[in-house]
Amino acid sequence: MSETTRTPEPPHLLREKARILSSSEIERTLVRLAHEIVEKNNGSENLGLIGIKRRGAPLAQRLAALIGKIEKRPVDVGTLDIEFYRDDLTTRDVRPVVHPGAIGFDVNGRNIVLVDDVLYTGRTIRAALDALFDHGRPRRVQLLALIDRGHRELPIEAAFVGRTVQTTDREIVEVELEEVDGSEQVLLVERADL
Repeated sequence: MSETTRTPEPPHLLREKARILSSSEIERTLVRLAHEIVEKNNGSENLGLIGIKRRGAPLAQRLAALIGKIEKRPVDVGTLDIEFYRDDLTTRDVRPVVHPGAIGFDVNGRNIVLVDDVLYTGRTIRAALDALFDHGRPRRVQLLALIDRGHRELPIEAAFVGRTVQTTDREIVEVELEEVDGSEQVLLVERADL
């Protein structure tokens, strides 16, 4: 499960353990990841980036801008809202109607990089893949996670990882991005004993 879609803990119940990435480290990590994407995809032709709402979306925007500078051509970028696809958030048996234009570009036959802030159990990505394929049939889908914290429940692996952080089930990775949170850092926090 992505950290962005979990129910937030009240701040008084969390204890900061460590800063995983500072603002400048996030920027350097994104530059490295942009170069890895270009290398693994032999350039940016036929490439599209899709950020998983909330914090995956600004990360995808930033990566698309970086790749555009490297390749001297714009890269399509869109957002995917998978809220109603999450099997751990709802027991409804009716799936919502997904409108094909919602991502912002045609995904058919494209190399898609699906961008999320934290890769945890894999459930968010499974839901995102369901939603993505409702929009069309990409040629290839690769996953990018700023932070991979392990604890997978599904056989999902990221092709591009900013940082791998070993965590316990009591720990939470908090990604703060300027566009969403007004601050920029990645923290490791722990639930305080009750």
